[in-house]
Amino acid sequence: MKFVIAIGAAALLAAAAPARAEAAPESTARQTTPEPSRDAEHPALAAILADYEAWLKANDPISAGREGDKAALSRLPDVSRAYELAQAPVLQGFTDRLAAIDPGALNDEDRLNHAFLGRVLERALARIPLDTGRIGAFNSEGGPGQSLAYVASVSRITNREEAEAWIDRLEAMPDFYRHRLDDARRGLDSGLVQPRSVVENALSLMEPEAGYTADTDPLLKPLAALPAAISAADQAALRARAAAVVADRIMPARRAWARFLRDDYLPVAPESLGLVHRPGGRDLYAFLTGGYTTTDLTPDQIHQIGRDEVARIRARMDVEMRAAGWTGDFASFLTFLRTDPQFYATTREGLLEKASEMAKRADDGLPALFGTLPRLPYGVRPVPTEIEANYTTGRYFSGSMENGVAGGYMVNTSRLDQRPLYELPALTLHEAVPGHHLQIALQQEAEEGPYFRKDANVTAFTEGWGLYAEFLGEEMGFYRTPYERFGRLSYEMWRACRLVADTGIHWLGWDIEQARACFRDNSALAPHNIETELQRYIGWPGQATAYKIGEIRLREIRARAERALGDRFDVRRFHDALLVDGPLPLDLLDARMDRWIAEEKGR
Repeated sequence: MKFVIAIGAAALLAAAAPARAEAAPESTARQTTPEPSRDAEHPALAAILADYEAWLKANDPISAGREGDKAALSRLPDVSRAYELAQAPVLQGFTDRLAAIDPGALNDEDRLNHAFLGRVLERALARIPLDTGRIGAFNSEGGPGQSLAYVASVSRITNREEAEAWIDRLEAMPDFYRHRLDDARRGLDSGLVQPRSVVENALSLMEPEAGYTADTDPLLKPLAALPAAISAADQAALRARAAAVVADRIMPARRAWARFLRDDYLPVAPESLGLVHRPGGRDLYAFLTGGYTTTDLTPDQIHQIGRDEVARIRARMDVEMRAAGWTGDFASFLTFLRTDPQFYATTREGLLEKASEMAKRADDGLPALFGTLPRLPYGVRPVPTEIEANYTTGRYFSGSMENGVAGGYMVNTSRLDQRPLYELPALTLHEAVPGHHLQIALQQEAEEGPYFRKDANVTAFTEGWGLYAEFLGEEMGFYRTPYERFGRLSYEMWRACRLVADTGIHWLGWDIEQARACFRDNSALAPHNIETELQRYIGWPGQATAYKIGEIRLREIRARAERALGDRFDVRRFHDALLVDGPLPLDLLDARMDRWIAEEKGR
């Protein structure tokens, strides 16, 4: 999973996802774009793309700052409900301008951008009346504090101007807390609330905040190592200013948020888990699954796809179990995998070293599968200790060549007896390369296409690619033992069970034990990971359905290309065609790849 579709971006950009950020008035956007876009041949479409680019840069300072906009580094987005409501006419204005263009008059690439932007705007408009901030203000991985700590973790200060900008961002953080609290309070008032277990998890992550010092507070870490060009006296003054903002303004906001969750929210949080139990929950869940999967599949159809995949993967797992020499039954093999010390690192450093070796070995296999590789490197890092307790076993943090920040393959080094090494190869391929780092860095570095596509958040594509990357490990010869191959299949089973459990919880009204059974009985996931994942699905409805749906489609597209091209199929050219121009909703991806297949036939 990449972090920007987890709690960090969910809180930062929830008001307008998947459009990335809220809008400034259209007239303002037009005034800031004197030059037409070079990303379209049709003049009217070029003007819309230029205006939309200005809009995103003005209203998504997190992404804009990561992409080199120095002025954006001093700001946070306005995530208030009032601001979200004010964007409806702006979004409608872009929609109306697009509707005035006949797609039939466009070339293939312009037609694709027209359709993609239209989809983004349609979803953003449909999201506003649903007021998703009510349930998106926090989840089991935390709330505003964890979101802002992530921003701090990917902020790099190289001069005094950037240090001043970071202090300005600190000054804006109390408002960010206030808007998240307002969102959660509206949820309480309307009955669209997180269940008790999610609230308890979020509160557990806030407890360490009370003990932060100037040396441990994640919001002050960007100022810990300032460049030598700033005098020692000025460095001390900058740190003192930042520490005062944190102590005088942010700490009270942290305490107010924790007090609200503990005293107001938790006492009335229900035990029932799914959206199906909340007012308007079924309609909201159908909207969310449609957005995450970029399909018109119903939750019932998604549920059945999951069940079918569980049966298919289970048959393959039985083959690998026998290849490992196991003569007992499936349940006893799972017990062996979950308990035998040979499958677990004994130190945090040992786990990181294993992950690092695997990441480097994955690098070695890339040229055989890809013609184009990103310039941006990545590192292997531990998940920060302040969030590791309720965090997933691994994740990817986006980097920025412009800001001098490498991508990050984040490995959770807590609870070592719950981090089996037979799963680590699949995790590495998913989060690092050829998974998230390779795909996202190529997307960021794309030289062609409009700005909105360079950071487009298409979960079905991005997470589908991560799961497809695990499958590519078979072609790379990456899995060296039956245990590692079983671990790969266990990870695939994990994503199939997600389809079953997520829809079960939020659509069918399952309790926790019904959802737990699929993972416990069909995968080798460690018990702690199963519980962490279940709380994630409960608190983040629909997101977990994107992985398997996206991977299935990617493999279908590849099979279609292989059948059509036969001996002329070149996997390196195929992967470049999939990745270099960035992600797309699955139906638009189908159309683009069908055109590519036709072009390859004509070569």
